[in-house]
Amino acid sequence: SGNPIIFIPLHKGADGFMSDEQYKTFYWPTLRKVILGLIEEGLVPRLIAEGDYSSRLEIINDIPAGKTIWKFDHMDMAKAKEVMGDIACIEGNVPISLLTMGAPEKVRDYCRQLIDIAGKNGGFILSTATSIERAIPENLREMIEFTREYGVYG
Repeated sequence: SGNPIIFIPLHKGADGFMSDEQYKTFYWPTLRKVILGLIEEGLVPRLIAEGDYSSRLEIINDIPAGKTIWKFDHMDMAKAKEVMGDIACIEGNVPISLLTMGAPEKVRDYCRQLIDIAGKNGGFILSTATSIERAIPENLREMIEFTREYGVYG
């Protein structure tokens, strides 16, 4: 297709579904081989980590630097930036609840904080945590317009 980015949703890999030992033994080795194979072919894996991946961060940073995008939907983005910031581009995690029920100024405040934390020194894509079909259009506009204005790397 000419698009080098490969979408990979990660179901059942989050904290709580299996122990770290099980993740290291059964889940990560195969996923890592797929990631490395795609990178070897000149592609960019964009892994969508559904759920909390806090305990997985030290495991999943065992990949070549600058070759992947990790989208987190439920994550302490300061921790993700600390652990993954030199390894991968991180993406996420504007809550859909905020876009559905929050006020535009709350959206702006959240995005500012997220950009300040996860966007420091680049390597961050601000995006929603999940799908947007129930988001208030004004809140989506606020997120997009604020990010265009504030989220530009110098």
